[in-house]
Amino acid sequence: MPPKPVPTFAELLDSAHQSAVHLEMRDAYAVASEADAFSRWQATGEHDTDPASPYWAPWVGLIRRTVARGVAVRRARIVSEPVSDYIRYEHAGTIVNLTAGEAVRWLPRRQASDIALPGNDFWLIDGHTVRWNHFTGAGESGGGEISTDPATAKLCADAFEAVWSRATPHDMYEL
Repeated sequence: MPPKPVPTFAELLDSAHQSAVHLEMRDAYAVASEADAFSRWQATGEHDTDPASPYWAPWVGLIRRTVARGVAVRRARIVSEPVSDYIRYEHAGTIVNLTAGEAVRWLPRRQASDIALPGNDFWLIDGHTVRWNHFTGAGESGGGEISTDPATAKLCADAFEAVWSRATPHDMYEL
């Protein structure tokens, strides 16, 4: 059977009716769309936190329209401590995720040792559609994959809720 087509993030979130949860488990990402902003932050400490900027506006608009439909959007990040430079960069920009309507929490990796976690970052839509986010060893995007397998969705839902229940809300997580 051929793989299911992978929808864009807009298509994925537009399909949500109740919930969209995202679990991130890497300490560094090297996706092309962030490379310049991350390099600038490393050099200057400056981070674009303007929700209306060309970098953020598409994401902010997508999240706002998703939340406006009554969809709860939550993001949890499992991080090693002390945190990497990339996690410091992410933390500095998370204010925009919050402004858009996402709820964001952080869980130190040591507190996740006894949680059964899937092997890849994911989005879970309405508890039944998983979008895997694959990455190369260097942190570059390795593409996405869709699964609607009920056992896979349950694994992701259980993992996310276990992480969420232990994680610290963004405004209380200190680096």
